[in-house]
Amino acid sequence: MNTIVTLNESQCPVTTSMIIAEHVSMEHKSVIQLIRKNINDFNEFDLVAFEMLPRLIGQHGGGNAEYAILNEQHATLLITYMRNSEAVKKFKKTLVKAFFDMRNELNNRQVSVGDLSRMDILKLAMQSEEERLRLQQENKGLELRIEADAPKVAFAEKVSIAPDAISVAQAAKILGTGQRRLFAFLRQQHWISRHNEPYQAKIEQGLLDVKISDWSHPTQGLQKSVTTLVTGKGLSKLQLIHH
Repeated sequence: MNTIVTLNESQCPVTTSMIIAEHVSMEHKSVIQLIRKNINDFNEFDLVAFEMLPRLIGQHGGGNAEYAILNEQHATLLITYMRNSEAVKKFKKTLVKAFFDMRNELNNRQVSVGDLSRMDILKLAMQSEEERLRLQQENKGLELRIEADAPKVAFAEKVSIAPDAISVAQAAKILGTGQRRLFAFLRQQHWISRHNEPYQAKIEQGLLDVKISDWSHPTQGLQKSVTTLVTGKGLSKLQLIHH
């Protein structure tokens, strides 16, 4: 049984300063002092956790005994900072083997597919598919909410217009339809909002563009005017789906 290395709450292999002190024949107080003296070095391999152990009745000294919980890197570093006595050299090999055995035990605990029955595999596959469908439905609902509720387009961030962009009226003439009919069709296809403003997704796809103009309102002052434009790419796609 591995009495040198155990698992903490996070299932990480650890040992303690008391165990190391016992196996290298050092006073535990000296081991703690060595850790405290080089604490910055140890904390580079995750923070060292210190806990208190109540002293037993009859032991010398009052109060509780402090000890350190050390991961594999901490323990290895601590050993290298000790004087290379015979006890230390012997324990180095024991410590390496103890951590290796614990990691090997953890690996063996992992359930492999080969250990599962056909029914277990089918259950796992069904659960995975159900989860995939659930996430797919959630994502679809989220996309619809974003498209319906989010601002139609980041107008303030538009700084340029595609060189081949034309007005909806011009696009309607090319397509052989009326401007109102084309606007209605674009709303139906979810290219533009009910305010005839292009959705951001269609701008990012290169199908639509937007022109922003300033105009002066008699009472509200300077206002922004938004004009939807159809790009060459958008016009090509409309020619395919409009007829």
